[in-house]
Amino acid sequence: MKLLFLACLSPKTGNHTTAERIRFAVAFTDKLKEETELFLLSQSSKIYVQPQGVQTDVSEKFCWTEFLRSSGVCREHVDELRVFLLVCGLRRVKDPLYLVKVFSEWHCENPLNVLVIIGPKIDPVFTVEVETVVKRTAGVFLAQERSQQELHAAMKRCFSVVNSSVSEGMSAAILEAMDLGVPVLARDIPGNAALVQHEFTGLLYSSPQEFVHQSQRLLSNQELRERVVRNGKLYVEEHHSLKQERETYQRLVDTLL
Repeated sequence: MKLLFLACLSPKTGNHTTAERIRFAVAFTDKLKEETELFLLSQSSKIYVQPQGVQTDVSEKFCWTEFLRSSGVCREHVDELRVFLLVCGLRRVKDPLYLVKVFSEWHCENPLNVLVIIGPKIDPVFTVEVETVVKRTAGVFLAQERSQQELHAAMKRCFSVVNSSVSEGMSAAILEAMDLGVPVLARDIPGNAALVQHEFTGLLYSSPQEFVHQSQRLLSNQELRERVVRNGKLYVEEHHSLKQERETYQRLVDTLL
């Protein structure tokens, strides 16, 4: 099940269904637990809630200028740019082309605003489509996949981390951006709204045009930017501790021994 991590199954006996054989399951949020209970009515007591833990690690050798140039961003003074970094695997559910047209129009009005898409090429056919569109679109660039440390370094240097997914369970990129002290602009879908409280831990948008509007607010309102960065960092520290996640899974595993 996409929205639920099935932690362990008991040994198969007789004609028991898979649901009946679940020893325990873990959902990232209370809402996902509620949705899962609709499928596992008799097993609801075995479903636990544990938010995804997050930990960031920034490469000390990362070069921002080289990263941008290798992505096709050719400008002498790169520090003047406002780079919006869309972190996602190249597959349709992540919808990386959702903002391309309107962002390009915005870039033509103000060339300092650029969008860089970065992530693994998961769907080869769709990747070709993304590459083709990006090549002919001003202000939008496609970066080669980097190591986790380099990706975190790029996220830390960008103006904002963007999410444009059609569907999300719990976006690691959003949590990592918050942990790194980078403002988040996320598409208003249930999975993202569970993490991003609008104007408090980040900004939500429901259309490409609203994305530009919220981006402009982030550019012009320093108090808003500082607030979402501060609250986003605190939110991750309080609710997405990697240590707490490990302890929860260890406790559940210990019940099997």
